[in-house]
Formats: sequence, structure tokens, C-alpha cells
Amino acid sequence: MIKYLSSNHWIFNAVKPLDSAAAEQAQSYQNTLTKPPGSLGFLETLAIKFAACQGQKKPLLNEICVRVFAADHGVCDKGVSAFDQAVTAAMIANFASGGAAISVLSRIIEADFAVVNLGTVSAVELPSAPTHSKPQATIIDAYIADKTQDFSEYPAMTNEQLTLALAAGKREIDNRQMDLFIGGEMGIGNTTCASALYGALLGLDASKTVGPGTGVDQAGVEHKQNVVRQALHLHANILDDPIAVLACLGGFEIAALCGAYMACAQRGVPVVVDGFISTAAALVAAKINPRIVDWFIFSHCSAEPAHRLALDFFQAEPLIDFSMRLGEGSAAALVVPLIQSALKLHNEMASFSEAGIIS
Repeated sequence: MIKYLSSNHWIFNAVKPLDSAAAEQAQSYQNTLTKPPGSLGFLETLAIKFAACQGQKKPLLNEICVRVFAADHGVCDKGVSAFDQAVTAAMIANFASGGAAISVLSRIIEADFAVVNLGTVSAVELPSAPTHSKPQATIIDAYIADKTQDFSEYPAMTNEQLTLALAAGKREIDNRQMDLFIGGEMGIGNTTCASALYGALLGLDASKTVGPGTGVDQAGVEHKQNVVRQALHLHANILDDPIAVLACLGGFEIAALCGAYMACAQRGVPVVVDGFISTAAALVAAKINPRIVDWFIFSHCSAEPAHRLALDFFQAEPLIDFSMRLGEGSAAALVVPLIQSALKLHNEMASFSEAGIIS
């Protein structure tokens, strides 16, 4: 059995603790504002959480970083997706030219947006002229391989590939100013990988974790279930090791997301977790270090059926439930205005004494 990562690898570094004193100050301050205590519900909870993250009574949200990690998957050789793998490369070009949903949403929230290409079967061909009258985004080259191996036959990644993918995520966090991080993903076949990760990490049969993904029919779902079962059986001896699970069943983009999440928690940057696939990366990270969950905000409940099971594991109540299942970080970007509103209310509402009201 391959030994993945040494015990002194950076991913095992301690997570920064939340500032409980700042959270208490924010809670006390909330109680002075011109409203009944608790009347803004979870908006108050968000403001207090950000106070704990930033270590100050009045937290700010100015710098938002959005990164979409993209890669192809060897398990697509088993016919698990309704789309050809060429779509991964085409979508990278679409992200860069400003036409994808996350591109639009990143502009709305004025985020620092880029797409990280970890390796695709087809070449990424950018249009000779922008197809949208919008600023083009950066494509960051972090090539590892054209695709992972078929995880139902072999480990998806070598130790070297796993190390590179984790490092690609960390690089997007290091030495970059941000108050909030959103990670997205793109890779045809990655709902199958995420389903396998859910099964391994939550101890669930494929009948519970495999959904329609990009839109396969019932026969396609049953085929995906069988492929995932085959993979879980093949790798049964490593299912108690989250690093090995990520290497054997994950994808380059999922590993990069995991690396980014770990780096955020180590540095002290809150993360808005997107949907089904991003949550698979969050599951791996939480199995490595449960304290990372302190830095997560769960954006939504995906229409992909198993996502609710992962949210239940985290005991998380998502901010919205709009029956979305796009990925890309789209729902995470969509909830940013809610967070901004929570902080504005916290920071700018008058206190009873300022308003001349006797509480």
C-alpha cells in the first residue's frame, strides 16, 4: 500500500483558533442595537462568526477571492457522465472569457476571480476575441496530468500528484489579501468522484451517495453506483485514512480545493463552501483536522441528493436552498450579499443609546 504524505507535511499544521473574546464582544454589541435581541436570526450569527474569525468586534468584508479548480477524471472511461470530457476544457475557456455563471456572479460581488487548470484531456482553446464584453479572467497553469487514473481500477493519484494538487490549492491562499474565500470546481465525472468520497468518508453505500450529476438517466445512475461500489471495494483497506481516500478516489481539483480549505483555516480566512463536490473536499479536510469546520460557512443544500447527508454530518444549516446543482462555486458566490448585509447591519445600525431610545 502506498504511504501518502509524510507526517510533517504542511497539511497537518494546526488550524488557527477562533477568537472567542471577539465573538463575545460582538454578541454583547448586537444586544445594544435597535432591535429585539435575536430578531435578525442567522444574520446575527454570521456577524458574530466573522468577528471571531477576524478577532475584532466589527468585522469587515472587502476582499473576496474566488478560485475555480478544474481537471479531468480517468473514471470517465467507464461512461459515468452524460457529457464528453472535452467540456472541461471548453468550460475553462468559458470561465476565462467571462461567460460562466461563476464569472457573472464574481463580477457582481467584485471578487478576485481566476480559474486554475490542473490538467485536461482536451486542450483549452481561448477564443481569438472575447465572446463577452466583460473583462477576461486569468487561467492559472498548475498542470499535473491530463487526467487522474480510473479509480475503479487503480488509485486515482500518485503521492507526487496528490502533493502537487494540494500545493496548487495552498498557493492560491498564500500571500494574497482576502477576507473570504470561495472555491469552485469543474471536471466532467467529478460527481462520481465526490460520490465515492462521500461513501468512503461517511460509510455509505453507493445507493445513498450517487445521484444524476450532470443529468444521466436512471440506468446511468445505476451504472455509476456500480462503478463507485467497485472502487470502494478495490480500496477497502485504506478507507480509514482520509489522505489515502483522497488520493485513491478523488480528483486533482478536489484535492486542490482541500488544500485551499486547509490553508485558509491555518491562516485564518473564512470559507464559503459551495455544493456537492466542494463539500466532498470539505469532508476530507474535516477528517484530517476536525477544527477546520470552525472556518466553514455552508452556502446551500444542493439538489444532488446525498449533499444533505454531508450537511447532516457537519450539523450545518445552509444559508439557502434554491435547488441548485451547478457547482463552480456559484451558490457560494450567491450568498455573499447575505453575508455583506449581515456585517453592514452589525456595523452600521444605531444602538439604543445613539437613537435616544431607552431599552
